[in-house]
Amino acid sequence: MKRNYFIIILLFSLVIVFGSCRKKTEPKLTNADVGKVISNMTDVMIHDVTNPPLAARFFAYTCLAGYEVLARNDKQVKGMRGILNQYPVIAAPKTSGYNYQLSTVLAMYETAGKLQPSGSLVNKYEDAFLDSCRRIGFSDEVIDSSKSYAKFISKKILAYAKADGYRKISNYPRYKLKHTPGSWDLTPPAYMVPVEPYFNTVRTLTLDSASQFVPDPPIPFSTDKNSTFYKFLQLSYTKSGNGLTQEEKNIANFWDCNPFAVQNDGHMLIGLKKISPGAHWMGITAIACNQAKASFSKTVEVNTVVAIGLMDCFICCWEDKYRTNRIRPETAIRMYIDPHWKPLLQTPPFPEYISGHSVVSTTSAVILTHYFGDNFKYTDNVEIHFGIPPRHFNSFNQAAKEAAISRFWGGIHFMDAIDNGIAQGIKVGNWVVNKVSGPGK
Repeated sequence: MKRNYFIIILLFSLVIVFGSCRKKTEPKLTNADVGKVISNMTDVMIHDVTNPPLAARFFAYTCLAGYEVLARNDKQVKGMRGILNQYPVIAAPKTSGYNYQLSTVLAMYETAGKLQPSGSLVNKYEDAFLDSCRRIGFSDEVIDSSKSYAKFISKKILAYAKADGYRKISNYPRYKLKHTPGSWDLTPPAYMVPVEPYFNTVRTLTLDSASQFVPDPPIPFSTDKNSTFYKFLQLSYTKSGNGLTQEEKNIANFWDCNPFAVQNDGHMLIGLKKISPGAHWMGITAIACNQAKASFSKTVEVNTVVAIGLMDCFICCWEDKYRTNRIRPETAIRMYIDPHWKPLLQTPPFPEYISGHSVVSTTSAVILTHYFGDNFKYTDNVEIHFGIPPRHFNSFNQAAKEAAISRFWGGIHFMDAIDNGIAQGIKVGNWVVNKVSGPGK
């Protein structure tokens, strides 16, 4: 009996010893943590009234910082060296004891905080994220090591961003309006100066150049009532004026995504807070990753590729806008048909051809279809916080086509700008997928 007692004590002691020696399971992050960074960035962009091309640039480098951490720690994820233009050789950080998922998210926060004007707001979001990490079991030691690793990678990506030529734009001469028949002019109500006229000089990420996928030229300007242009003008005047159904109005408003929208209030112009087209599609990316239950690594990858596509398609789209410098429907209709005509949507402050939303939406749809398939049904509730009700889509391509035609219904684009914008978006999207994802991805 005494012997059995000692055996029981011994076994109990062994259980305690082995239990205390067993390594604790480290907490894991999810796709929601990645989506939260993008959501926080979007909130700061709205606060800063970040223009659409610049927003795409912020998303691209922020996601690249997280992706670089991931590629170094997940063998299933390939690095961007040799894929992206002028991508640097980055030495291995001399850091141990880090959690690579945590470092991935922190690298994104660190990069966004340095890129975005209101970086202090991003830092507050990062602090809140770290508090949540402590609550789920990350130790201060792991957090410190992970942050050290993240800062090292972020610094390298920020240097890569600094070398893309964007900072040189401030030294270029002020853009001058041409004031020739059919050329773009400032539009009411705010008559804002042109947005990013030199964005085409920024280094592309995957494209050979900003002019790699030049679309067909726009229909030539003409005031001849029998000309094709005048027929397009008349079509915009008729349809985008009083010819819209309620559903078409709803669709146009759903895809407005105009960060520069303002409204008249007596003698004052009041800015309306809205997200950019790129931010909308990054939001759709988060919805897709969540619905598909994508892994943490896959979510970082998809967000990064979509962001890369956004930056490249904005560069080539802006190349076409300021090269063709075409007049907006609002200006032309007021000048040649009806001086009191107003479009449903406010005209954004840059030339008409080609339709940026058509390019951006199609590029994003091509990339997302590559990852999730052509029959991916989802509900887009990205802008529900702005009072815009959600819409259901049977595919990303359906959403992209709706986004494109919404610009015609909104009265801010002619149809050839939309059709050729879709064509360019398909080319850019396929190019990005083939360059970045590669076979089997």
